[in-house]
Amino acid sequence: MKKPSVPQGMRDFSPAQMLKRQWLFDSIKKVFIKYGFLPLETPTMENLDSLTGKYGDEGDQLLFRVLNSGDFLKDVRQNPNEILDYKKITTKISKRGLRYDLTVPFARYVVQHQSEITFPFRRFQIQPVWRADRPQKGRYREFYQCDADVVGSDSLINEAELLQMADEVFEKLNLKVTIKLNSRKILQGLSEVVNFSEKMTDITVAIDKLDKIGWEGVSKELSERELSEDAISKIQKFVEFLTNKNASFNQEKLDYLKSFFSGNATGEAGIIELEQVQQFLQGIPFVNNLEIDPTLARGLGYYTGCIYEIKADEAEMGSIGGGGRYDDLTGIFGLKGYSGVGISFGIERIYDVLEELGLFPKEISESTKVIFLAFDESARIWSLPLVRRLRDRNIATEVYTENKNIKKQFDYANKRNIPFCVIVGDNEMKTGQLAVKNMIEGSQELMSIDELIEKFAI
Repeated sequence: MKKPSVPQGMRDFSPAQMLKRQWLFDSIKKVFIKYGFLPLETPTMENLDSLTGKYGDEGDQLLFRVLNSGDFLKDVRQNPNEILDYKKITTKISKRGLRYDLTVPFARYVVQHQSEITFPFRRFQIQPVWRADRPQKGRYREFYQCDADVVGSDSLINEAELLQMADEVFEKLNLKVTIKLNSRKILQGLSEVVNFSEKMTDITVAIDKLDKIGWEGVSKELSERELSEDAISKIQKFVEFLTNKNASFNQEKLDYLKSFFSGNATGEAGIIELEQVQQFLQGIPFVNNLEIDPTLARGLGYYTGCIYEIKADEAEMGSIGGGGRYDDLTGIFGLKGYSGVGISFGIERIYDVLEELGLFPKEISESTKVIFLAFDESARIWSLPLVRRLRDRNIATEVYTENKNIKKQFDYANKRNIPFCVIVGDNEMKTGQLAVKNMIEGSQELMSIDELIEKFAI
């Protein structure tokens, strides 16, 4: 018999993993709520016409399409002389797809429910997304995103607040990161300065791969996208100057950009955005490093203003978070004039980094705080009302239900990482004094049920 398995790029999560994931979700969620964001969920599937064309050609290729129910081949005409085109066939056999991210479904929701929403609308969303990408370290086909977005406000104060929120999230996780900031207007201005404004997306996509393939790879890709040698040379000088500077030289970078974009209105508008965000953050302490990086591109095609990306300082991992402003996204669905800005935290990569660096708190591996172990069935039955009293005080409590010797019961508690065991036998039932063993320290003491509750009550 074939051994059961999960699809490539998808995973099961053990109870130990889920405890860590839930702690991670809760840590981020608390920051979202603290900054005034409201919870929202959207369906797993969206209509394909809501998804396609929103992520660029490369993104469209990574959409998981869902076959129509019933006879999904009924609209496909199989002419023996006709060459089958998978793109044409796909539109006939599939009208829905799994969501690629949370931002586009959010934009669809805003348009669909605009009469019910109070703007500016601040929402957060923690749900899985799917991408038909090649699985590798830190990259999965099914993964969770934690998004927070504001729609209906042009103010760059929103960008400043999202950056603060990112800094606070990683402070809570005890993970040192660098938060990189740029504006897509800088990249649009770059394409104009090198006289290839129509290839802004091509230039952006290539530069976005700088960390992965280096300048040599970027140069090759720009050449393949038919940029001239002169344009590539100018882009190289732009990239090399800005990437050789230490993060503390933010002002020097801005000064260079002002010289580079002198007379270019688009680039100058991007510089103004970066300076305004910096102004809004004056006097606000940051735990992590905030770096202006004019080569930061972000791959998604819908960004129009400020963009940002987060990378771990002490682990080899790609982006673990990012986002930006998208002025035109709701307009695609028919709602004009509503600018949006958001941030997304990559839970899977953050989890992997925390695991690699040993940063998960040890106590989160404890699901049960106290377990009652009994020498016989009568002691077990006697324990049940006491177990209920602890649970009524929000103390996570179990009773060992099997008729096994006390050593095996202790083995169970050890394997489950339960820190306290209450041992109940004839003497405990007579006196009401419970033998409570600390499994971490190996110590044991007698206490009443009231004393036990007082010790652990939340």
